[in-house]
Amino acid sequence: MKVLERYILRRVLAVFAAALGWTLAIVWTTQVLARIDLVTDSGQTALTFFQIATLVMPTVIPLVLPFALIIGITQTLATMNADSELAVISASGASRMIIIKPIMLIAIAASVLSFAVDNYVEPPARQKNRELIADSRGDLLSLVLQEGAFRRIEDGLYVQIGERLPDGKLGQIFVADSREPNIDFIYYAKTGTVLRTEDKSALLMFDGVVQRKTLTGGVSVIRFASYSFDLGTFTSEVNEVTLQPKDQSLAFLVNPDSSDKNYQRKPQAYRAELHRRLTEWLYPAVFALIAIAVAGDARSHREARVHPMITSIVIALLWWWVGYFVSDQAETEPAFVFAMYAVPILASGVAIAFIAMNRALELPMGVIDWIGSIFRALWRAILPGRRATAGSL
Repeated sequence: MKVLERYILRRVLAVFAAALGWTLAIVWTTQVLARIDLVTDSGQTALTFFQIATLVMPTVIPLVLPFALIIGITQTLATMNADSELAVISASGASRMIIIKPIMLIAIAASVLSFAVDNYVEPPARQKNRELIADSRGDLLSLVLQEGAFRRIEDGLYVQIGERLPDGKLGQIFVADSREPNIDFIYYAKTGTVLRTEDKSALLMFDGVVQRKTLTGGVSVIRFASYSFDLGTFTSEVNEVTLQPKDQSLAFLVNPDSSDKNYQRKPQAYRAELHRRLTEWLYPAVFALIAIAVAGDARSHREARVHPMITSIVIALLWWWVGYFVSDQAETEPAFVFAMYAVPILASGVAIAFIAMNRALELPMGVIDWIGSIFRALWRAILPGRRATAGSL
């Protein structure tokens, strides 16, 4: 590899690594915050929380990787153009492969990494994550026994928890049980807790009363110091782990188990997931070609155009949305499977055509004006607030 190619390789790698790190941190944080209530409500330890948070990471990497790569490439090329480095390379008579080769090496490596994570790291991480979440849900039935909520556990059985006490116990418990024919039971208790053993779970209630009402109108009320209410049927359903197509390994998708109940219900979803795995890893290379087509040529500073990063990301988002749309449709319509392969191939072909013609891939003027109008509207909305703040000072 030539000195100039190594120079470009190092610069792109540095910006790409920084963009990947920050983007992963932001997306990972949003994913973890969506799960923090589940862990805290079920009384799990910090270790369980960090396990769930860590297992989320493989699901984020394939999504973030292409966009971090396109940010790294466009930012590097835009900086080199601003410093007239691209103009010097072009004026020296060097081939454009000097720029394309190191960028595509990084893109191919990113695509291979995306394929490995998507097919060999993410599925077992998803399976483990589902097991941990199922255990967390079963510990305190966090989906059902929520503070202030009146929840149906099964036909004829309803539970309401008035509050969660600081020591982890439950307060103001109400249970309505009409599962037995012609007999209704209503339980009231001041406090309680959930006890869980290896084979069953029970709601243990303290200092309460149970009201028994028959179909003939007879009512009896009994006060109790403690009462154990079996929740084994419900907890067994909560703890059951159902694997979705995204949770399955590549080997399972290639040769599905015909006895799998979930596969029997929606076999096309499994076929769509297989083809998604075989196409999604191409997007880092596709986005790299888009970035080269947008920012890979020397431009005069006097040319009025949108920043290459904005152009690249908008075009990449468009292709990504089209790919996501056809992938979603392929779960029910087999004809869209071919479109899943056509989208990255077509996007690459368009970018390669612009690179071969030595033309910059740009957004239509109508789209540029629309983006500009959005930014101007946002600025006008923010500016009055800034003026009001300045005036009050």
